[in-house]
Amino acid sequence: MKQFYFKINLNKYGELRRKIQKDKITFRNTVLVFVIGTIILYVFVLYLNSFLDKRINTRTELLSQIRQEIQSYQVSGDYLSSKDLQRLAKISTERIFWARKLVALSEQTTDKIAITHFSFKNNVLSLFGITKLDKDEKEFDLIDDFIANLKANEQISIDFPDIKLVRSRRDFEKEVEILRFQIDCIAIEFKDKEELL
Repeated sequence: MKQFYFKINLNKYGELRRKIQKDKITFRNTVLVFVIGTIILYVFVLYLNSFLDKRINTRTELLSQIRQEIQSYQVSGDYLSSKDLQRLAKISTERIFWARKLVALSEQTTDKIAITHFSFKNNVLSLFGITKLDKDEKEFDLIDDFIANLKANEQISIDFPDIKLVRSRRDFEKEVEILRFQIDCIAIEFKDKEELL
């Protein structure tokens, strides 16, 4: 005689309930992460929008200032105001044609003198250079001749009438005795230029 056995799993309901609760927790966590992510993204978009608005407002203000400045410089087609004429006179009399000055300077520089660098500050063009000391020649003759040539050159002397040696010192460069020097070319003042015109 055959016997039949039946297995009854009494925990089936408990497992199903645990699975449902686990799915609910997973769903809740997913929704929570999505909501938090959306809030963070929304806050970032608001911040970015505010930042871009500020930049646009700043650029708009700058643009309006530039337009106002351009309008103040614009000239009427019928007449030139006295301010416009003064601006034009100042531009034409105060400007220095540097390309011509540098060409003239290179023409006056001999192979015995080297200009190492130069600067222009407070209406003074300072030339820094070196020359090799020669026993057969007095040390300042070459520099004096160079200054005389600069003064004689119209391209340089018209804007820099006062040219003088400021300082010099003996030095050694690769066992060769040299003389380092600074020559200042002082620019003519705007008022003096007006008197010359």
